[in-house]
Amino acid sequence: MTLPSMMRAIEISTPGGPEVLKPVQVPVPMPGEGEVLIEVAAAGVNRPDVLQRMGAYPPPPGASPLPGLEVAGTIVAVGEGVPRDVIGQKVCSLVAGGGYADYVCAHWEQCLPVPPAMPMEEAAAIPETLMTVWHNLFERAYVVAGDSVLIHGGTSGIGTMAITLCRLFGITSIVTCGSDEKCRAALDWGAGHAINYRNEDFVEAIKRITGGAGVTAVLDMVGGDYLPRNLECLAEDGRHVSIAVLGGAKAELLIPRIMMRRLTLTGSTLRARTAGFKALLVGEIREIVWPMALEGALRPAMDKVFPLDDAAEAHRRMEAGDHVGKIVLKVR
Repeated sequence: MTLPSMMRAIEISTPGGPEVLKPVQVPVPMPGEGEVLIEVAAAGVNRPDVLQRMGAYPPPPGASPLPGLEVAGTIVAVGEGVPRDVIGQKVCSLVAGGGYADYVCAHWEQCLPVPPAMPMEEAAAIPETLMTVWHNLFERAYVVAGDSVLIHGGTSGIGTMAITLCRLFGITSIVTCGSDEKCRAALDWGAGHAINYRNEDFVEAIKRITGGAGVTAVLDMVGGDYLPRNLECLAEDGRHVSIAVLGGAKAELLIPRIMMRRLTLTGSTLRARTAGFKALLVGEIREIVWPMALEGALRPAMDKVFPLDDAAEAHRRMEAGDHVGKIVLKVR
């Protein structure tokens, strides 16, 4: 196969609103050692893409300046150390950037095979949220069957993936949403309970739902003044995991309450982690979780698919907050 020298991509022309996302022509990247070149069929849209567009989340050193952290497509070239017989395989993958394009390089060890019955748009909607939720909820909060989890942003891409994994692994999910309609959507997707935080104090709701016992863990993307309220929702020895700070980067806590109830506060970001760490994470997912995707039990909640050139509209939809599940760009 002869590869083109140039490709279509979406560039952040300058930090700002969705209108700064511009279609451009840029050189096709070449895979380095341990990498594959993916002809992109679809790319997932994630909140970090929005933050990067605004100038608040720069790519790590060496990563593509183009937005896009997850893709699905076909391997069309390989770098040194990757067997040539993988060319032609359909994969989905986490990438450190550059997903909003016709082609992108990905580390071979971060790729997962696309299930035969899964559309490429769905496959592109999985890697970022699956790896984020698996690492933070199962590896950092080490939840197990029989536990209960409070998940904020229940109908977001992260929230719906967390609901799915909790359902598949026997964990009770309690989510917060901003409307009765979204609460119904979360329950339909498999949440055990849904709280409309505009109508009910979620701390009191958690006490009511758990009979005062509290939840095993909280998965929080809000931060700010949610943090001390989240801790009130935890059972003794509970674990709190921060994955974003959409509501503020600072919080005031009473340390003795953490000590007396033996609470654990942790958190992480994924993009800047090393390729080696991500390879280990993908390896664990490939062994434990991915068989469920191959069987059709693990699928993403899908909101809307936009053409690549309409990336600005996709970002507007995400920022409006009306989506339920994943927003995806169709590249080809």
